[in-house]
Amino acid sequence: VQFVESGGGLVQPGGSLTLSCATSGFTFNTTAVKWIRQSMGKRLEWVTTVYGDGTRTYADSVKGRFTISRDTDKNMVYLQMTNLKAEDTAMYYCGTGQIRGQGTQVTVSS
Repeated sequence: VQFVESGGGLVQPGGSLTLSCATSGFTFNTTAVKWIRQSMGKRLEWVTTVYGDGTRTYADSVKGRFTISRDTDKNMVYLQMTNLKAEDTAMYYCGTGQIRGQGTQVTVSS
């Protein structure tokens, strides 16, 4: 099972960014995949999950600003982030269960 995140970077407050997650090694169409994040000195925070049936759930802190999607042909999961805030600065990981990738850094700063 493997997850590889990409797309992070530096963005100004109010800006947008889309993260990508390449997955392999499991049955993509029936497995829930999540995005989680960790800010410096803080615990891991769940952000969003897309379930095998396509259902999506979001943390209240990102609801209305972030959108999770997936491409079942390419086994890819995406996180579209809009109206970014300084408090969104974190390392972002995708994964399932206790397994996650190496992460991609998102920094929101002017």
